[in-house]
Amino acid sequence: MSRDARLYPLRQPHINPHDDAVWNWAQNAQIGSRHQVRRPASEADLQQLLRQTQDQVRVIGSKLSPGRMLHVSENDLLLDLSALSGVLTSDENSVTFGGSTPLHRVYSILTSMGRMLGSSPGVIAVQTLAGAMTTGTHGQGLQQSSLADEALRIRMVLADGSLREFVRGENDFAAAQVTLGALGIVTAVTLHTEPFRIFTCHKYAVSADTLEQDLLHWNESYPLSKAWWFVDDNVMHVWNAHQASESDRQRYEQQGRQVLLHAETGDDSLNDTIDQTLAHMHRDTQIQGKGGKQFRTVTRFRDFTDVTGDIYQLFCRGIAVPQINVEIGVPLANTPAIIRKIKSWYAQNRPHMHYPIILRCTGASSAWLSPAYEQPTCFFGFVVYYADDGSLSQDGLHFLTEVEKLLAEEGGRPHWGKYYDDTSYTWREIYPRWDDFRALRSQLDPQRRFSNDYVTTLFD
Repeated sequence: MSRDARLYPLRQPHINPHDDAVWNWAQNAQIGSRHQVRRPASEADLQQLLRQTQDQVRVIGSKLSPGRMLHVSENDLLLDLSALSGVLTSDENSVTFGGSTPLHRVYSILTSMGRMLGSSPGVIAVQTLAGAMTTGTHGQGLQQSSLADEALRIRMVLADGSLREFVRGENDFAAAQVTLGALGIVTAVTLHTEPFRIFTCHKYAVSADTLEQDLLHWNESYPLSKAWWFVDDNVMHVWNAHQASESDRQRYEQQGRQVLLHAETGDDSLNDTIDQTLAHMHRDTQIQGKGGKQFRTVTRFRDFTDVTGDIYQLFCRGIAVPQINVEIGVPLANTPAIIRKIKSWYAQNRPHMHYPIILRCTGASSAWLSPAYEQPTCFFGFVVYYADDGSLSQDGLHFLTEVEKLLAEEGGRPHWGKYYDDTSYTWREIYPRWDDFRALRSQLDPQRRFSNDYVTTLFD
């Protein structure tokens, strides 16, 4: 198998629905067969299943992760834990959810309670709570970090079927926050909550000439900040949000908590850049027309305006489209120098891109395996969409490969739930508690029941 085929598998756009194969969501990897799937109806059923079997097991979740994370061998098991969902308990400061609760349900339930999380949401809300936590999913803003950093308690079923609850403040808690599914099966998570607030998001189109300074300024000045770098045009599209004024809050409430637009006519200063980006995407994907989800991820930037809404309405806006998504977190302090290197590299090589670079920064995480562990971090995100026939732009993949090398050399840590080249990293060097995590894994799962080829390669 070629290197690109291993890292960036082609997609199978036409799969027989009656086939026995189980595929990941992007349909670029078979992860097992239907007869291997087990659907325990309760936590007790899951415990009993683990006691009665000796097979290796992996949890399906929403199947958004790369296939290598989910794949099991012929005689092993895939677990569908969708029954372990919903609110279990709550008090005035926290809510406990079943681990398989989709994030969109978490957010809607909290909103109905007049609560919210302290972390900004990731963009894709069909992820399960446990899956998002165990892969280090994060939002944007230096005053928060990953979703896992909002956890107060994490309950797992261990390899022998026993229960273990990890409690914030205990020695092993930081290992349980981001686990890649290698310690146990998360069945319940208690999340710290805060009073519900709304935000006003200011949107800008500005030159990238001073991005090195501007990115830090935006993130220091606003609690929530996200930016898209259209490198070909040297243009930034920026979303900076702060808590809404009383007048904006009242207008938002008066229109039934629907997103409040601050101008009838949007700003069209980014429209030419959007048109050029769409042209690149049409050529690369061979998809005609403008109605595809791929194109809506860009056309939403056209005629933009400031908006007021809750944190989920404003930032949980991702459109789930099969793609190769690479995201690397680098130390925030090194980010200006890294941006200069990317600019220099781009000027020399003029790589082909069909989507802007996504820039999100977070505060330090307490989780041992979080890419933001113990340091404020800037995440650089890169996307290549699949063509109609399941192929990928070779120019786009070359760009991903080269820019990942550059970021890895600068101490970058990849987002676990996305695509990355494992040969670019020495995990022990970039994760100070790597061996501590491995030791705890050996203690909790000595038979390696929560392993597959991917997990074994990482830790063994």
